[in-house]
Amino acid sequence: MKLSEISAIAVALILGMCAASAQNGTNTPYSRFGYGMLRDNVTSTQQSMGGVGLAMHSGRQINVMNPASYARIDSLTFLFDMGIDISNQWRSDVDAKGVTRTEKHTGGGLNYITMQWPLGKRMGMSVGLLPYSAVGYAFGSSIDNGYTNRQGSGSINELYVGVAGRIIGNLTLGVNVAYMFGSTVNDLYAITSSGNTSLYENELTVRDWHANAGIQYTQYFGQDAFTLGLTFAPHKNFHGKIREYHYDVDADADENGAAEANEVIKTGHNYASAASYGAGLGWWHGQRIYVEADFTYQPWSRAKFNGVAGSFADRYKVNLGAQFTPALRGSYGRRIQYRVGAFFNRDYIVVSGNNVRQFGATCGVGLPVPGFKSTVNIGLEYLHRQAYPSALVKENYLNITIGVNFNEMWFRKSRIY
Repeated sequence: MKLSEISAIAVALILGMCAASAQNGTNTPYSRFGYGMLRDNVTSTQQSMGGVGLAMHSGRQINVMNPASYARIDSLTFLFDMGIDISNQWRSDVDAKGVTRTEKHTGGGLNYITMQWPLGKRMGMSVGLLPYSAVGYAFGSSIDNGYTNRQGSGSINELYVGVAGRIIGNLTLGVNVAYMFGSTVNDLYAITSSGNTSLYENELTVRDWHANAGIQYTQYFGQDAFTLGLTFAPHKNFHGKIREYHYDVDADADENGAAEANEVIKTGHNYASAASYGAGLGWWHGQRIYVEADFTYQPWSRAKFNGVAGSFADRYKVNLGAQFTPALRGSYGRRIQYRVGAFFNRDYIVVSGNNVRQFGATCGVGLPVPGFKSTVNIGLEYLHRQAYPSALVKENYLNITIGVNFNEMWFRKSRIY
């Protein structure tokens, strides 16, 4: 690999880290619980197919969901994939007086940045930056002799390195090792009718490593091929710290808004992630039709948060997706990839004894860049989220995902004339 190519990789990762730290398109009151809303390492291609990917492998697409897929890259190819999200949200709930309140929000930002290249004929490697979870919300409510405001922000990210190899025949094995970093902040302001304000702030900081492994096996039957993909991530105790602050702000504070800190509590090593088990089955018919079904289970009820186990529910999700390409060669319109999908997810978050559920449908296209092997991926996702059995806050999303997948021949040997 040339020095200029290594420099390009380094610059892309640095820019991605800066962008990930600055942008967070999440806006939901459910994100104030636990680590916020979890992300599942899906690319723009996979998101438009309902979030599938455990069995997916391609020499032209990066699949971080199952690191075993890295071994399928062509020996001359370098891949670079980055994506952004644009989110439109409609939210409704019923207040204590029985009045239905509705809100609309728009947001978005950088979603992920990934790269992949070969390590010989039987191995591949990938690096990138991915979101693990995100927090973002702002809402208020009335209390006796005043009211409260709640605000939250921040994210936890993964900077990963992955390697995969072909073990024997059509069996591949891969591992990702990630450095997890980031902070989330949850603020509660209590304002009395006399003008006094108290601030309770909880800041969670994570600095730790994490790993996950995957395996894929493909069996061919003429023009048809079936791939079984399995993934596993172990339960992990996070190293970091939780800081809790209590500020009292008197109504007669100075003009600079000086606040008096009454209490500071520091704790650490008291929270963890759940193990994760995933299985997916994919079916190829030629190179034109692909269908996949995935199931993922994460026993979050066993994971500690602030020293307490049982604060969360076990999380599971089901994903279905398909892709159709009219022709691999020919006119531009026939080379467009068409994608559809659907998903259901019972989240790990529990609110007053209610589980949070979400389901939705997706569609999208992969648009070839004329004269290149690169692709622009555009997807549309409808998502509905609410608690169950009590609905609490109902949320509907219309999300647009845009990804650019660069496919370049970086490793072809120069000819001598």
